[in-house]
Amino acid sequence: MFEAVSAGLLSTALLLVIPTYHHPGPTAAVCVAGLAMWFACSLRPLDRDTARQTLRPIGRPMCIAHRGGAHDAPENTLIAIRQAAKNGADAVELDLEFTADGVPVFMHDSTVDRTTDGVGRLSSITYAELSHLNAASKHRLRKHFSSEKVPTLEEAVEECMRLNLTMYFDVKGSADKSAAALKQAYNTWPQLYRKGIVCSFDPWVIYKMRLADPAVVTALTHRRWSFSHTGSGEPYFTSWFKHYPAMLLDVFHDWAVHYCYCSFCGVSAFLCQKNFVSKDDVDFWMKRGVEVIVWTVNQADEKAFFKNVLNCSCITDSLVEDCEPHY
Repeated sequence: MFEAVSAGLLSTALLLVIPTYHHPGPTAAVCVAGLAMWFACSLRPLDRDTARQTLRPIGRPMCIAHRGGAHDAPENTLIAIRQAAKNGADAVELDLEFTADGVPVFMHDSTVDRTTDGVGRLSSITYAELSHLNAASKHRLRKHFSSEKVPTLEEAVEECMRLNLTMYFDVKGSADKSAAALKQAYNTWPQLYRKGIVCSFDPWVIYKMRLADPAVVTALTHRRWSFSHTGSGEPYFTSWFKHYPAMLLDVFHDWAVHYCYCSFCGVSAFLCQKNFVSKDDVDFWMKRGVEVIVWTVNQADEKAFFKNVLNCSCITDSLVEDCEPHY
């Protein structure tokens, strides 16, 4: 299920304020206190022109390989990064997580089961143990790839800088650990300030990253109905007393994303699931100085529409053929 627990808690807090509307005194106190905290804690966004140098360094919408191009090569691996560059990608999106001993690595899931020949939660596996697993063992083209290991943050950044690829760090792990690890990476490779974007479903991750380094370009990722439905559209819950409250929370969370979180964190880009992007949505964010990036766009006609009609960069699982999305 949707991993941004803190986003849900923030949306729930907004929902809990509603009953006070029938009581003017408490409502006024809550609003005044809330506004005071908002202005005191909200972060100013990067200058728009500065952010666009990272988000659009080539002056046009970018083609971003999702997990390095999960359809074309084993996801979140160095070979995927190389294959993406070979296939013409402008950037790669990779998922940042941590091993049991705190090593920052790239893996989408909380377990190693789906993509490697190992089993277990990543948080209970040390890097030494992880380095023995084959990250290509479950890929559809595994016969064409030799054994691939799960790369560290350092290894992936070095490869992307060598290939002149922009990096989208999709943070899955702890906000504090991620901010510290990425801050160190930006210090080690200053070119990341023009070649790196930190993104997450969790607004708290973005907030902590911008507190750690306000010069980093950041993006908030969003999928509507993420508390009540899977990425493929299936309901998470079979019982109505779980499903409908989850949908209600989705409504408030979607409102909070559009009108609270992005401005509070001072993000420069909004990464939105493709099924919920229209010209009105793009115009909404453009007026706020926020770049819209669409995921996961895997059909040629959709790529042409988002690029040529809506002028949006696209995140895709494949740069060579149409394919189904990788969830």
